[in-house]
Amino acid sequence: MDDEVLVETRGALGLLTLNRPQALNALNKGMCATLHAALDAFAADAAVRAVAIRGAGGRAFCAGGDVVSVWHAGRAGTDGWERFFATEYRMNAAIAAFPKPYVALIDGVTMGGGVGVSVHGSHRIATERTLWAMPETGIGMVPDVGSSAVLGRMGPLGRFLALTGARLDGAEALAAGVATHYAPSDRLDALLGALADGQAVDDAVGLAADAPGPARLAGNRAAIDRLFAGRTVGAILAALDGEAAAGGEHSAWAAKEAATVRRMSPTACVLALELLARGAHASVRAALENEYRAVLRLKAGHDFYEGVRAQLIDKDRAPKWVPETLDAVDGAEIAAHFAGAAVPWG
Repeated sequence: MDDEVLVETRGALGLLTLNRPQALNALNKGMCATLHAALDAFAADAAVRAVAIRGAGGRAFCAGGDVVSVWHAGRAGTDGWERFFATEYRMNAAIAAFPKPYVALIDGVTMGGGVGVSVHGSHRIATERTLWAMPETGIGMVPDVGSSAVLGRMGPLGRFLALTGARLDGAEALAAGVATHYAPSDRLDALLGALADGQAVDDAVGLAADAPGPARLAGNRAAIDRLFAGRTVGAILAALDGEAAAGGEHSAWAAKEAATVRRMSPTACVLALELLARGAHASVRAALENEYRAVLRLKAGHDFYEGVRAQLIDKDRAPKWVPETLDAVDGAEIAAHFAGAAVPWG
């Protein structure tokens, strides 16, 4: 796995390159372990003043975790499911606790596991090629990799991103706060050079940064804050349906978003909002523990296997969720996702 994550020291910079471009730099267990070990080494190296992480290939920073491999492990009943998530989440926790500046170049597709290796860092640089999303509810999974803490603190905007899997461009990622800066992609090599030369991170990032164009998200932000204010999926759908029926400025948008939520796994949507509610006042580590308990329970469920089948294996885009409707989701079953499961940190 060593060639799937390139680990370099360039002067004062520890540089990590996700090097699996044929898979859009999707993370497997070996890559997560390599990243964690590299972070520990960089933290202990007094010559390294900052760490940066990037993706190879020009198309993606990191498109997520290797969910197809996890799907196969779950179907086979092996412990590959548990080992992957434990290794990934330990690595996410290490990023959140990293004692030095951590600069993520979210240049290209950044989804799921790619959010986990970027959003907990001190500096997240979006570009004109950024495509950011947490699309898990569409495959019967939940927002994880510590994102339940990040999205939970966003309030209505976080619920919107979690339920719809909305895709943000670079300007929108900055407006949403999942990026801290925006820079044209052709400035990133110079930024890495400045960091390698030992320039202060804020100064180096500031010199590379630029103002993006208008963020489309801004035009809908007031509607998001109003219509996703509810704490349950049912309340949010009722608000969206009401807006759609009212025929106002945001009626078409509300109808589209309501239809999107209804295409997602009902169980995953309810579970996602519970995770965000718990994550809103939790540390990243505590959020990861909640997420780990939840994904262990999902292994024994139905919707993840069906969602991955429909979206990534058979690609018929027609998942059959169980249960099919929001009203049929069992509250006791949702609560069971948080009851008593071991967490990978002991």
